[in-house]
Amino acid sequence: MNHSLQALRSRLDRFGVLLSGLCLLHCLAGVFLVGLLGVGGGVLLDPAIHRIGLVLALTVGATTIGLGALRHGHVLPLAVGGTGLALMAAAVVTGHGTQEAVLTIGGVVLVATAHLINMRRGC
Repeated sequence: MNHSLQALRSRLDRFGVLLSGLCLLHCLAGVFLVGLLGVGGGVLLDPAIHRIGLVLALTVGATTIGLGALRHGHVLPLAVGGTGLALMAAAVVTGHGTQEAVLTIGGVVLVATAHLINMRRGC
């Protein structure tokens, strides 16, 4: 495989981990700031942020994890990442509340894990 393409996929996997972390931070900040302090609801709970985040996660995740699975032939990152992306999509359609937070947190942890597995496989 072309070294520059491999380097790009590695950077995208790292970006996927960063994106997952930011999503997790956003979710936890939303629960804390809105739920406990009653502030920031207009910005943190804006549905557009969640839709944009899901589109980014789907694009980066499907591309890097999918290409990695094709390259190394291991389905574990694909299964873990696909499950995480499905949980994130379910969270977006669920609406705000505890169920959304649990689905989002579970989803981003699985997607980040899939990216890390992909990077360890050398893709």
